[in-house]
Amino acid sequence: MSNIGSYEVRLKDFNWSISEKELGYKPGNTLNIGWYCSDRICLQGKGDKLALLWESSTGAEKKFTYHDIRRASNSIAAFLHGLGIKPEDRVCLFMDKVPELYIGLLGILKTGAIGQHLFSAFVDESLFVRLDNAQTSAIITQKKHAPKVRKILDRLPRLKHIIIVDYDGKTPLREREVPFSLEKAVPIDHFDVYPTQAESPSLLHYTSGTTGQPKGVKHVHYSLVSQYLTSKWVLDLQEDDIYWCTADPGWVTGTSYGIVGPWSMGITQAVLDAGFSAEAWYKFIEKYRITMWYSAPTAIRSLMKAGNEVVKKYDLSSLRHLASVGEPLNPEAVIWSERIFGKAFLDTYWQTETGSIMISNYPGMKIKPGSMGKAFPGITATVLDPKTYEPYNVTGKIGLIALKPGWPSMMRTYWNNEEAYKNKFKNGWYLTGDRASIDKEGYFWFVGRDDDVINTAGHLVSPFEVESALLEHPAIAESAVVSKPDPINMEVVKAFVTLKPGFAASTDLELEIMNFIRKKLSPLAMPQEIEYVESLPKTRSGKIMRRILHAKEWGEEIGDTSALEND
Repeated sequence: MSNIGSYEVRLKDFNWSISEKELGYKPGNTLNIGWYCSDRICLQGKGDKLALLWESSTGAEKKFTYHDIRRASNSIAAFLHGLGIKPEDRVCLFMDKVPELYIGLLGILKTGAIGQHLFSAFVDESLFVRLDNAQTSAIITQKKHAPKVRKILDRLPRLKHIIIVDYDGKTPLREREVPFSLEKAVPIDHFDVYPTQAESPSLLHYTSGTTGQPKGVKHVHYSLVSQYLTSKWVLDLQEDDIYWCTADPGWVTGTSYGIVGPWSMGITQAVLDAGFSAEAWYKFIEKYRITMWYSAPTAIRSLMKAGNEVVKKYDLSSLRHLASVGEPLNPEAVIWSERIFGKAFLDTYWQTETGSIMISNYPGMKIKPGSMGKAFPGITATVLDPKTYEPYNVTGKIGLIALKPGWPSMMRTYWNNEEAYKNKFKNGWYLTGDRASIDKEGYFWFVGRDDDVINTAGHLVSPFEVESALLEHPAIAESAVVSKPDPINMEVVKAFVTLKPGFAASTDLELEIMNFIRKKLSPLAMPQEIEYVESLPKTRSGKIMRRILHAKEWGEEIGDTSALEND
């Protein structure tokens, strides 16, 4: 029997107090996610239960019980406190998927500080933009990533501490660097957790937009109420599960459902700190007897591409429940997973800004391959007319996906950008920036983004950020960036560029530009194709019309071009 039971029954008289009661939280009480995900579980008598099973790319293993993560997070909290970290200071976690990345967040939250996960794949400039915007006080990282921080340190006067978790003592520490070793730290049995309240800030996640710099999405400790219950009802996490969320905590999924959700439920989770490989993933599932698997459509399509024969080499019979997140899950992937694993991947829909799952397929509910499913109990979702922002009263019509504000994990603002935050709301609805239709049975069907943001492998890439970086290359005069379809990643980045006088188009230059962006921003932002053009389509006011370039890539109607300057 699944945790959600009957979806229809759960809809009736739903109230978020269901979650509050199960968590033992009463409005007005102290609410600290770090404590709820470790100390509270130990107080329930589960301290000796495994909390984390970790394996590196080389096969090294580490295991942590709930007592272990409680004491380790206390040690990290005490260390930060000793450095002078204060409540609401921003502390960045910039590491590969090592145990410190997960346990470190609990330690940060226990001090009352705000956790800021950033992808370790980010290079120095992408890192600078986000640390500068957040005015980050400390960054916890590894020696392999420290050089990126050093390159931008002179531009970050507010960054007081660079904490190296794997310092070997062989090379001298640089300016503002301090070592910290989880293995050598004295386990602290008790730490006076800072008494954060429901509305105290907890996390700052950065998301890309179509214009301007990446925006910091501010969440609060009350988000736990949504993350706990969606973990229970959608991911269907149960007492004896071994859970694997493949997402990096640099992405909100890896935080909400790779740290907070499972640990607030006292679940054992497994982490593989290695790149994608079908064989490695299947081996991991077999070795740790994974029962619940939460992954991304990109990974699922990559597994499909690897073929069905490789699956037969491994015993995957432990799998009980599968779910998908980050981008639309194509019907073929649902049908394939049901055939190969005997279980269908259930699509879930949500965003960095929503903090938890909003629309989903549920265990026991009829699955329509390709559909997003239905709104989570307590969530009012609809599609709006893009012109009037009124809900459509007919089924099958494509409109803007909108949510009624007020759920616990909804973002509270964009960091230092209240105007952008206010623009996310129209006519009493939160606008997701996505389009969908709703069928007669209330199932949502995703259509696409309502803006130019590129969703590549479930990660949002800002065209503006890539365009800005391209213009820093000495050969490029103008640039425009759009998505192009890709069978594995759904979308990839394509750049159109005009060259400055004295530069000639060539394959070598294309590779040089790609590598330039990879080093300046990240591998995800790197264009997979660069097309040299004589000029870019522009309006008479000089604005580049990306939609024309996008339409050509996707084989769509170009539409009205009356605004083109050279029409």
